[in-house]
Amino acid sequence: MRISVIGCGYLGAVHAVSMAKLGHEVVGVDVDPVKIAALSRGEAPFFEPGLPEILSEALATGRIRFTTEIADVAGSEVHFLAVGTPQGADGAADLRYVDAAVAALLPHVGAGQLVVGKSTVPVGTAARLADDLAAAEPDATLVWNPEFLREGFAVQDTISPDRIVYGVPDGVEGERAVEVLDDVYAAALAAGTPRLVVDRATAELVKVSANAFLATKISFINAMAEIAEVTGADVTALADAIGLDARIGRRFLNAGLGFGGGCLPKDIRAFRARSIELGLPHTLDFLEDVDAVNLRRRDRLVDVATELLGGDVQGRRVAVLGLAFKPDSDDVRDSPALDIAARLRAAGAVVVAYDPEAVHTSQRVHPELTYAESAAEALGGADVVLVLTEWQEFRDLEPAAVGALVAAKAIVDGRNCLDPQAWRQAGFTYRGMGR
Repeated sequence: MRISVIGCGYLGAVHAVSMAKLGHEVVGVDVDPVKIAALSRGEAPFFEPGLPEILSEALATGRIRFTTEIADVAGSEVHFLAVGTPQGADGAADLRYVDAAVAALLPHVGAGQLVVGKSTVPVGTAARLADDLAAAEPDATLVWNPEFLREGFAVQDTISPDRIVYGVPDGVEGERAVEVLDDVYAAALAAGTPRLVVDRATAELVKVSANAFLATKISFINAMAEIAEVTGADVTALADAIGLDARIGRRFLNAGLGFGGGCLPKDIRAFRARSIELGLPHTLDFLEDVDAVNLRRRDRLVDVATELLGGDVQGRRVAVLGLAFKPDSDDVRDSPALDIAARLRAAGAVVVAYDPEAVHTSQRVHPELTYAESAAEALGGADVVLVLTEWQEFRDLEPAAVGALVAAKAIVDGRNCLDPQAWRQAGFTYRGMGR
């Protein structure tokens, strides 16, 4: 099929390249000429495992091209909207990029074509955009097809998703939209991927409600970590025990620094803001507590690091291992790790930070930090070591080797990803989160 993807950021670039991988003819559009030039050269503008390989493959086959000209989408059967919805100053989702993309796209939409929203938007947005589309081209249809990408697994999640959701209008128009989307996702459907056909409002709610539930689960176990620390319990063993309950499950019951990135924090705040707009001021009040628990984890780690340094960080060398909000990503948006590094630097510590992929993205946000080119460089002469992102490289560190590099054997395991016994046997003062 002929497909256009409007917006070539994280979501759009992955979606466009993955659609080409599946055999479709794709044009990716973005207003940023630097980003378009990089993609056209086969260079991914961000780190995502597997993306450079399928990008090069798609370009070689000629099934994908990138442009800044919105008119180049003309003739596409399906137009995917994949622009960002950042958090506004009031916590609500900022829809200016969605609205601008739709306004630019409408003159080029033809009869019988689909406009498919993938961006995460407040419920009710699709109904408004459907009215705009109907005024411009009555024979085109707007549907909502939420994305469920996990950074580090985005290519896999696009080509082989765990579910596909179509939010379509009633009647013949919706039936035809389902047929077209079934063609788009034919490979995944043939592989047995579950497909749910719902109304547009439900489709809009799927992503934000899933993120709200996930954030709640993470903050719950971090709240238990707070209790564990003052009672002498081990939150990791606690999570193992309650995770065996089939109603709860063990996944994402990992205490640590909490969540960050470009989705969960902004989505739960935008969801709560939207509920207030809908006249439900208290329905999602609990998400405010979820957010507060999450942010408190950063405070707690700074406190633990300060305690290990004798109560004063001024002039002390702190090795920070990890800057991205999660491993296998260079994304530092709302990253707990980068936030903690910046806080300690502001308090007077000499912070030397290293991340396998996120140094360059961190430098744009916090150029005042000192960045190392390797873990060994960051560890040299450190008075305390902070493991803040659970990269496999840091999980595999040998305590004895680290001990030979640092000035003091003190380590804070911000992700509970290390073996406490091994580090303590090597002479380290080991502190985890809720352990």
